[in-house]
Amino acid sequence: MTGSLSLFWTGYIHAGDSVVTPFSLVEQYRKLSRAELREIFFGRQTRWPDGSPLRVFVLPDKHPVHIRFAKEVLGIYPYQLRSAWDRMIYSGTGTPPVVVESLEQMKKQIRSTPGAIGYIEE
Repeated sequence: MTGSLSLFWTGYIHAGDSVVTPFSLVEQYRKLSRAELREIFFGRQTRWPDGSPLRVFVLPDKHPVHIRFAKEVLGIYPYQLRSAWDRMIYSGTGTPPVVVESLEQMKKQIRSTPGAIGYIEE
């Protein structure tokens, strides 16, 4: 997938000089609420409203940007995401997000994966 970068959420979170925000190339769903983002990142929503598959990318649990995204954007603790993803794995009821090692890898994966969403720090 190619195209310009799109930021989804208008409720930017500022901490110091940086911003953590959801990030995707899917432009038709620009205004996702916190509740919608939670559905996506908890794995309860696996498709976009048009029926196309969602692919979620996250940083490792201890990464500072992942922790900020969970707390400031989703309004939850990171361990709550991990618990939900572990339940998916052990129960076989879903597929947890793909973990990438860096923000650069996050951007690269989102640019090359149709229907992808993650987050970035600006």
